[in-house]
Formats: sequence, structure tokens, C-alpha cells
Amino acid sequence: MRRWIRNDLLVLVVVVMVMACATVPVTERRQLRLIPRSELFAMSFTQYDQFLAEHPVITGTPEAQMVERVGQRIAAAVHQYMREIGREQDLAGYEWEFRLVDQDMVNAWCMPGGKVVFYTGILPVTATEAGLAVVMGHEIAHAIAEHGNERMSQALLTQFGGAALMAALRDRPEETQNLWMAAFGAGAQVGVLLPFSRLHESEADRLGLIFMAMAGYDPTEAVRFWQRMADARTGPAPPELVSTHPADERRIRDLESHLPTALEYYRRATATQHTPGDEKRLPG
Repeated sequence: MRRWIRNDLLVLVVVVMVMACATVPVTERRQLRLIPRSELFAMSFTQYDQFLAEHPVITGTPEAQMVERVGQRIAAAVHQYMREIGREQDLAGYEWEFRLVDQDMVNAWCMPGGKVVFYTGILPVTATEAGLAVVMGHEIAHAIAEHGNERMSQALLTQFGGAALMAALRDRPEETQNLWMAAFGAGAQVGVLLPFSRLHESEADRLGLIFMAMAGYDPTEAVRFWQRMADARTGPAPPELVSTHPADERRIRDLESHLPTALEYYRRATATQHTPGDEKRLPG
């Protein structure tokens, strides 16, 4: 029995050491990724199709067209950025989609593999095309940084451990489905994963600034967007200690500290390409 425990722990240590060699673009932070990309994308595409089948998708309107346009511009910037840093192979298997869903919720998300949804409830806060680009860059950055894989890997490691990880993905679909939903924001919990979630938000802010700037959107709009988001909150914001997102004031300070780098990307982008007006306002 003790030998089995030692062997299982050895497998666990080896797996963690190997997978921890993965790093996040820009920050170069080491992260844990235990789920094969093929498994992750297969789950993502299935969940995305199911979500779209169960929710009212808006097509053909100026708002939907803007979501698609901004998404395509930022996706192109992502490919350019990853190519420049020698990591374009990380985008293998991506199938970009950008959809607007009619739901009064101030939210947007991007699943692994480039599946993006915006809710109509966030459009009054984004306000302009550049404001929408702030959110688009941020959500895509979560996927590029593989935060979902990291969160789910941490949860799998905590709940199942060691060599049982892949067996859990294969043989315990209901439990791993629940972990999937939690990893992608459907059931945030206060606990061991929470500090990583705040860290993920800060990383996505930083990387998202670069993506929107490379797409030709003024990154200073990120500060204005988060100021609008702070003003739009109903009721007091939760204390940062029990929140998965950084406090508004700290977030804005961090964004301002990253603006000089992002503005260099923006100046380079606007010097070499025609970019439609960032301040174009959303209809309505």
C-alpha cells in the first residue's frame, strides 16, 4: 500500500514538474496545464454549441456586426503577436467565432479555441467600438493565456490527484463537467483558487491591452471603460479579498502602468494600417 502511494505521488510530482514548464505570454509566469489541448478544445466547442442552441443569438444588427468586426481585428492581432514572439503554434486548432446574445447581463467570455460571446447587457458600458475592443481583448487574453486550463487543472489536481486525472476526464463526465463550469466562470468559489483568479484577471488586462493596441484601438480607452464599469455597478462592490476581479481602483492603476508599452504597439499599428474610428458609438 505504501509503495502504491509513493508511486502515485511520484507520478504526480513528475506530471506537475513537466506541465509547470508552460508559461503565460508577456508575463512569462509558469503555470500548471494538465489537460491536453485536444480534450480542452473538444469540450469547449461542444459547450459553446450547446450554449448557442439554448440562448437567443442576435445576427445582422449593427451591434452584432461590431462584435464580429472587433473580434476579427483582435484575432488577427493575436496571430501577429504570437508570430512575433515565436509562439504562433500555440494557436493551432483555434476556430474563432464571435456572437452577440440577447441577455441583460453585463458580461462576455471567450472559451478555449476562440469561441467568444458578448451579452447585450454589456454594450451600454462598452459604449464605443474601442470600449468593446477593451472587453474583447481582455476575454481573448484569458484564452491565449490558457487560464481555463490552469484553473481546471488545479481543480482536477485537488479533487482527483495524480494518475487519476486523465481517468477522471474520461470516466467521470458529470464531475469534470462541474469543474469545467467553475473554471470558466459559471460557479466562482471562495477558496484556494481565488488568488489565481485575481492574478488571471490582471494578466488578461495586461495582455488584452497589447492585443487591442495591435488591432489599432486606442488602449487608453481601457481606463475609461473600467471607470464606466465602476460607475455602472449597482450597490457596493464586494471587498477585493472575496472578489475574483481586482478592485476597480487597483485595476485602473495597473492598466495605467501598462499603457506606455501598449501605446508603442498602438503607434506602430496606426502608422501602418487604416483603422476605423475608435470612438464610433454603439447604436441606441
